[in-house]
Amino acid sequence: MTRSRSDPVETPGADAPQKVAIITGADGGIGSAVVAAYRDLGYAVVATSRSMPKSEDPRVLPVSADLVEPDAGERIVGAAMDRFGRVDTLVNSAGVYIGKPFTDHTDKDFDLIVGVNLRGFFNVSRSAVGAMLSRDGGGHVLNISTSLVDRSDSQVPCALASLTKGGLNAVTRELAIEYAAHGIRVNCVSLGVVRTPMNPEVTPELAARHPLGRMEEVDDVVQAIRYLEQASFVTGEILHVDGGQNVGR
Repeated sequence: MTRSRSDPVETPGADAPQKVAIITGADGGIGSAVVAAYRDLGYAVVATSRSMPKSEDPRVLPVSADLVEPDAGERIVGAAMDRFGRVDTLVNSAGVYIGKPFTDHTDKDFDLIVGVNLRGFFNVSRSAVGAMLSRDGGGHVLNISTSLVDRSDSQVPCALASLTKGGLNAVTRELAIEYAAHGIRVNCVSLGVVRTPMNPEVTPELAARHPLGRMEEVDDVVQAIRYLEQASFVTGEILHVDGGQNVGR
């Protein structure tokens, strides 16, 4: 029997429908690893980015979307509901950083960074929380921030990153309280400098930014996300995964 795209996918032998996670920025170094982690946890995944490649995994639904577009969140969550029938988790992994002195930033820089980091968060999270509220069982929203919000570095110009990611830290705490009674948890991981395909080189200078003396690996991020996903009594948490960077060096 061929399963239609609108039929909910269930874990074989399970009494309850398979849980579903939406991952934004899913084609990036962190995002793609998060997709794999949620599949390992048994979730079906809606993986989205501006140009999302096809997947051979029937329980990974790729959705290409520009998070800045006003209807992006509704379209992504709608695809999740049409294909899998529910949304349990949203990981807001998409993000933009442009390292420039504050006065060198252009209006175009501002529109891009605020558009992805804040508008993108708003678009998808609003629709995802709405889907979580449509049934019993709660849910989880997980944001990704930077420890530069907590401890500025004179060698790293990050005004727009701090402006936007600081907003994510604040809204994490607010939404955790606003939706706690509905069983919806909201958490955040705050990162240091992560080695990814876009930032592959490990230099002594980059390693020295982390008091533990090494550059952050994608697996460090994934471990923290897996913890927060499974920590059912944790909400409103800003979990620093930065080798101590937020404390000082």
